[in-house]
Amino acid sequence: MRRKKPVSRRYASSKNYRRKTHNRHGLAFFDFKSFFKRKNGKAWVFGGVVVIALYIWAFWYFFVGPTGFRWRALFGDTNYPAGYEIHGIDISHYQGTIDWDKLRDSNIEGYPLRFVMIKSTEGSSRTDNKFKENFRQAREHGLIRGAYHFWSNKSSARDQAYFFLKQVRLENGDLPPVLDVEHKPQDRNVEDFQRDILTWLHIVEDKYHVKPIIYTYYKFKENYLDAPVFDDYPYWIAHYYVDKVEYKGTWHFWQHTDAGKLPGIKGYVDFNIFNGSFYALKKLTIANQD
Repeated sequence: MRRKKPVSRRYASSKNYRRKTHNRHGLAFFDFKSFFKRKNGKAWVFGGVVVIALYIWAFWYFFVGPTGFRWRALFGDTNYPAGYEIHGIDISHYQGTIDWDKLRDSNIEGYPLRFVMIKSTEGSSRTDNKFKENFRQAREHGLIRGAYHFWSNKSSARDQAYFFLKQVRLENGDLPPVLDVEHKPQDRNVEDFQRDILTWLHIVEDKYHVKPIIYTYYKFKENYLDAPVFDDYPYWIAHYYVDKVEYKGTWHFWQHTDAGKLPGIKGYVDFNIFNGSFYALKKLTIANQD
């Protein structure tokens, strides 16, 4: 076999050699074939496959799997937990303009709609642009209503609490204020994060003299809010596409799907159930607690 002559340094620096190894824009071609022939080529391929597999597993575990938190309609029709009679929904501007007459007359599995949780604020400066209308309409149509604040890691707990109190005026017969907390900042440890959450809860509790409701998903509760001091608060647990809540503690509300459909609302809406009787639900409201 005829051996190829080695390329001299002078020729390697010449224009002809650069033309053969570079494209017309002056960018060097990457020889994938030679790259994968190297000894570490297989290691790169194996590493890439492992990384892709890990991403697929994480996506499934946290979003798609039955124990995941939030992924819509991958498990067929909406399942309705058996044994519960008090049903409700939670809404925000994502539901757009609601036909409240149709919504009031709707039912979930033959049970009337009893309560509605409404997004009010987020962080220390954002108000849901449908909050005032939704909050007013809910009461006018005979539904027990609640208002929830979406926790932000970009604002202090005090600023968020006082912003919520400035924007929301709860009345007798309304559900206690709700703190929706789903994320912990990476730059704070669990103890400091818990103190921040307690700061919000205490400020709002001092205003309304009721324990605020904590909304979160059950894994978050177990990982970040497992201190005994949080067990005194009512819980609203998000856990989708399962027959029962896996959280072992006491809970009051269960958000069991984000793929609900009701007359009066275009698109999907979250379905919730209350863990008790209608009388117990009314007893939970402001001015009716012992």
